[in-house]
Amino acid sequence: MGGTYDVAIRHPNRETAQSKATKAAIVFLLLCSAGLIFIITFGGWSALQGAQIFAIAFALIDVLSAYYVSRWNRGILPVSGALAVFVAVLAAIAAPAWFARDKSGFHNPALNPSLLGLLCIVLIPVSLLLLGFAMRGFNQQWNIEVEEHHGES
Repeated sequence: MGGTYDVAIRHPNRETAQSKATKAAIVFLLLCSAGLIFIITFGGWSALQGAQIFAIAFALIDVLSAYYVSRWNRGILPVSGALAVFVAVLAAIAAPAWFARDKSGFHNPALNPSLLGLLCIVLIPVSLLLLGFAMRGFNQQWNIEVEEHHGES
């Protein structure tokens, strides 16, 4: 029999409410992380002593990762998780240093050093949540494809 079929590719694991919620949470956390990094970087620009390029790179990678996750790219999730761990460690190191700068005699950056320290503390749980959701999304197997054959011509 010489019939032709229309073949459609379907991703069943992307259709569940759990997968959609996980994707939305990951995109939100990536954008929150990028926003916090940008605020800390530009708010403390004069006191960062050459670390600005790395902070901007981390934030841009988070924004780019959010774009790819929004397009259901599962491969970026481990990269986002690893970067989140690195950012959490750096934020945990930076927070006490910002609080230590909130004394007389130090050059004050654009934002109050105590506020920058608080933002670093907030960045830690955001990064850890991002790690958890990224691994959850990776385990949901968004890449599984199912071929569906429709009708005969």
